[in-house]
Amino acid sequence: QVPLVESGGGLVQAGGSLRLSCAASGSIFSFTAMGWYRQRPGKRRELVALAFSSGGTTYPDSVRGRFTISKDKAKNTIYLQMNSLKPEDTAVYYCNAQSGSDHSWGQGIQVTVSS
Repeated sequence: QVPLVESGGGLVQAGGSLRLSCAASGSIFSFTAMGWYRQRPGKRRELVALAFSSGGTTYPDSVRGRFTISKDKAKNTIYLQMNSLKPEDTAVYYCNAQSGSDHSWGQGIQVTVSS
């Protein structure tokens, strides 16, 4: 388990943008993948964006074209740029790091999109 700390959440109007950050306590080079998940009210946790150590990324249809995941390896940080936000994007967002079968999770951060 690697401590992960999210920041950047908050309240934004529909159509607006937010950038989430996730700082790892150590190097992110060893992770096979890092990503973002969210849990909307009354829903199961779902994948939002995933970045593989190979450089590939994947997004579900619900956010593709609006959200972008990126990494800054020098800062051991990943980001989630969220544009054109919709009320249905309201959720608690979690950072995740995978190393083989091991998963580390951040504490979660609230994103609220008002209509």
